[in-house]
Amino acid sequence: MNNWYLLILSFAVGVMVVMQGALNARLGVLLNNSLLATSSALVISASFTVLAVLITVKQFPTMEIVRTVPLYMWVSGGLLSFTAVRLFFYVIPKAGISTVITFGLLGQIIFAAIAGHYGWFGMPVEPISIKKIIGMGIMVVGVLLIKF
Repeated sequence: MNNWYLLILSFAVGVMVVMQGALNARLGVLLNNSLLATSSALVISASFTVLAVLITVKQFPTMEIVRTVPLYMWVSGGLLSFTAVRLFFYVIPKAGISTVITFGLLGQIIFAAIAGHYGWFGMPVEPISIKKIIGMGIMVVGVLLIKF
């Protein structure tokens, strides 16, 4: 990959995920309700997203295009986002940020390799190679060394 800035941005996303997980999990502890923290995070996130859309989108899709999108595409991403954020804020205060991020990363790596191999979700196919399997094996060992 020649786009180093994409790798740097990806790294920054990882840092932000840890920060938002820790901050919002703490909010859930302070409120004594992780669901309230989840609601706050998602409402604020949606507000910033709507603002960004209003500022940047020059042309919205037509109703004809909108009607062609299957219902599950409108619902599944939001449902998965809600579930992931909710679980994040629930588990972090109980298991610790390092444990949750480490095992979450492990889940991401394994699932991403499988999804990429088959091109699921309309994404580019990225075949699993021996090199990738070795790399994932090293990551699994790394997770075990970090946590046990």
